[in-house]
Amino acid sequence: MEATAAKRYIEETFDGVRAVEHAGDTFFAHDPDGDLPDDRWLPFATIVTGDHYDAVSDLDHPGAYRINIGLTKDSYVERFGPAPTTRDESGVLVTEFDYAARDQVMPHPHYASQYWVCVVNPGPGTADEVRRLLDEAHRFAARKHVNRKARKARS
Repeated sequence: MEATAAKRYIEETFDGVRAVEHAGDTFFAHDPDGDLPDDRWLPFATIVTGDHYDAVSDLDHPGAYRINIGLTKDSYVERFGPAPTTRDESGVLVTEFDYAARDQVMPHPHYASQYWVCVVNPGPGTADEVRRLLDEAHRFAARKHVNRKARKARS
C-alpha cells in the first residue's frame, strides 16, 4: 500500500474525516461538522512521508512513509503490554522494536506512551491489520466527538 492509497482509503472509508496536509504529511481527524477548534483538533491517524520529525524510521527514501494510528489504552495494552515510558538520548521510546522495520505493526517511536502504533510501508503482512486498526481508531475518535458534543450541549 502506497502513501497516496492509504490516504485515499482513510478519506473514502471513514465518515466525518477532515484531512490536513503539511510538508507532505497528512493528519486525519474526525470532525464531521468541520468546527473543531484548533486546541481540540487531535488526529486519530497520520501519514508521515519523510524524516521531518525524526529519523528513527528512515523515511527519507522515495516511497517511504509511516502510518501512525492512535488506539485506546486497552487495545494497545492487549497487543503490546504496558506502554513504554523510558526514552533514549534522542527522545525515542525504548522498546525491543526496530522502528525502521518495514511492514510491521509496532509501538510509535515517540507516542507509544499515548497508545499510538505505527507501520513503516505497510504491505501484505500488515495491510489488513492496518485497516482494522484504522477502523478502531476512527470509532474511538467518533465516540470522543459525540461525548464532546454532549458535554457542550449540557453546558
